[in-house]
Amino acid sequence: MGSVLKAVIFDIDGTLLDSVDYHAESWVRTFSHFGLKADFDDVRCRIGEGADRLMPVFLPRGTGEARRQEIEKYRAALFKKEYLPKVKPFPGVRRLFEHLRAEGLRIVLGSSCTAEEITGYKEIAAIADLIDCETTSDDARSSKPAPDIFLKALERISPVEASECVVIGDTRYDGEAAQKAGLRFIGVLCGGAPEPELRAAGAVAIYKDPADLLANWKSKISQPSEAAHAG
Repeated sequence: MGSVLKAVIFDIDGTLLDSVDYHAESWVRTFSHFGLKADFDDVRCRIGEGADRLMPVFLPRGTGEARRQEIEKYRAALFKKEYLPKVKPFPGVRRLFEHLRAEGLRIVLGSSCTAEEITGYKEIAAIADLIDCETTSDDARSSKPAPDIFLKALERISPVEASECVVIGDTRYDGEAAQKAGLRFIGVLCGGAPEPELRAAGAVAIYKDPADLLANWKSKISQPSEAAHAG
């Protein structure tokens, strides 16, 4: 690819914010509240998908839509009340965004969270003033690893083409969604996914976290180096 990079799409949970464990805990507690047992590690490895994909894995077959909405509403309220105040950004997030903006790049958030949740996340990361636009599960028929969220992001930054954009995320769901949308994928390890999993999902480069990505960012890159390190 010879296109000059013009935009960067960022996942949020596990990529910009240290929130994956909190999300997993809130789901485990929610399932328990409704009389369901779910293992923390089994839930954690699915954080990055939207609730539309995560819940069916742990709910009894045939669970109705009304019940699913009740469970999702309970989980959202629990997370907001007990876990959101504990969420912190990873080191270097705002400095990375400032650097990208200084290079003239457009910055987009593309997350499986809801539109309501993303407002709080931007405040926590102190990046609201550096974002061009965002897309959430509310904009998609299906959440990651479906490409809907990233395709909507491309639509909103048109005429930027897929070849002029890169996705940065922490899970295989980000990588798989990026590939389906025709986007390059850079992985970060701070969300807890192992490097081989990110490589298998198509990562062309892997870094430890936003601070590591900033330290190794090259001006106006068009194709991240295949030799990019994992720290």
